[in-house]
Amino acid sequence: MTTRPRKQIHLGIHFPGVNSTTVWSDPDSGSQIDFDSFEHLATRAEAAKLDFFFLAEGLRLREHKGRIHDLDVVGRPDTLPVLAAIAAVTERIGLAGTINTTFNEPWELARQFATLDLLSGGRAAWNLVTSPDAFTGENFRRGGYLPYAERYERAAEVVRVARALWDSWDDDAVLADTATGRFLRDAGVREVVHDGTHAQVRGTFTTPRGPQGHPVLFQAGDSAQGRDFAARTADVIFSMHSTFEAGRAFYDDVQARLVANGRTRGDLKILPATTVVIGQTTDEAHERAEHIRRQQVSGPTAIAFLEQVWGRDLTAYDPDGPLPEVDPDVENISITRGRVRHTTDPLAVARAWREQAEANRWSIRDLVIRTTTRGSFVGTAQQVADDLDRHVQEDASDGFILVPHLTPHGLDDVLDQVIPLLQERGSFRSDYTGPTLRDHLGLARPDPASQHAAAELTA
Repeated sequence: MTTRPRKQIHLGIHFPGVNSTTVWSDPDSGSQIDFDSFEHLATRAEAAKLDFFFLAEGLRLREHKGRIHDLDVVGRPDTLPVLAAIAAVTERIGLAGTINTTFNEPWELARQFATLDLLSGGRAAWNLVTSPDAFTGENFRRGGYLPYAERYERAAEVVRVARALWDSWDDDAVLADTATGRFLRDAGVREVVHDGTHAQVRGTFTTPRGPQGHPVLFQAGDSAQGRDFAARTADVIFSMHSTFEAGRAFYDDVQARLVANGRTRGDLKILPATTVVIGQTTDEAHERAEHIRRQQVSGPTAIAFLEQVWGRDLTAYDPDGPLPEVDPDVENISITRGRVRHTTDPLAVARAWREQAEANRWSIRDLVIRTTTRGSFVGTAQQVADDLDRHVQEDASDGFILVPHLTPHGLDDVLDQVIPLLQERGSFRSDYTGPTLRDHLGLARPDPASQHAAAELTA
């Protein structure tokens, strides 16, 4: 009987900004905007030898009942300048940014990420997200709106064009020969021509090929369409399935799709987002986790969440009382505009929630806490290390993206106490083994296309 080598855990750290996870009102919370906060989280993660630092993105301030919803991502600086600044104060940690494929052009996106890869020495990653949201798209050319069914079609085309642009420069294209006066090798740079449904490109790309060849591509879609897109395109999936059984089912499903798309198991890393709460004892950790969840879901937050499904103003209801007897208004779909929790059948959701609340004697706030709690690891440092390792060794994931509830110090205890335990058991690196993010993740470096870039675009 052969024993599989111990899998190495891949870990990233997420700077979420102001949203339903972070508790900005806690006295221990720091700034969501000052560069010191970004720098602290990134440098602490690098000292612990984590794979990457991850930024989300909010393109428009979310509105609830016509007012800015200040519990969501608000007021944060633009993603790419922040990552470029982080590159200057770190040496090895990967730099992952969420940039929308619906509202941006492939030439611009390819150039921005190729530049970040060059400046950082091969540490750039692009988290591909799509949007069918006309509210967000109002600030973009032609309204930026795409029907739901077309968003992945556009994303796929954007990625094809970006890869062709990255591949249009050979690795050795730059000669910079002062003796002959030749800067570029003959045929080292090729023109890219593309006339597609969602993008038109004709020209010579301006940015040399980066150290990674292609920046690492992340993708976060969970629908069947999103999973297929990731299986064809992505290097990493930012998954929401962090419980063990759900994680294993998702892992098996995506790996099967990967093989069906002509790729090899392991070519795609599956990294769920998760929170971690540790304590000196198990009871202390669970008490702390419950306190955090009640900070995250205040009374007004619980009512606002319920209003998204009910489509009604519910401020007259007590968040610590029973659910409304009135049914949802199925016609009022715009009570919240921006990033929302959509549901296709509010009446069915309301019935199910009422049954759960009655059976468990839950108030509105209790129900929302249970409904919105993401997968998390709660326990002593040793228990959390054991659980994280089990998920990876038994193929429920390849690692995790750690999300703090406080910025920027919310994961300091995890980095100080849990990571050394994983290192002791040989499941996590004690030092980086290479300079690039692809090295950290164990991903192959793409070779330049053997044919001209246009050949890829016709595939």
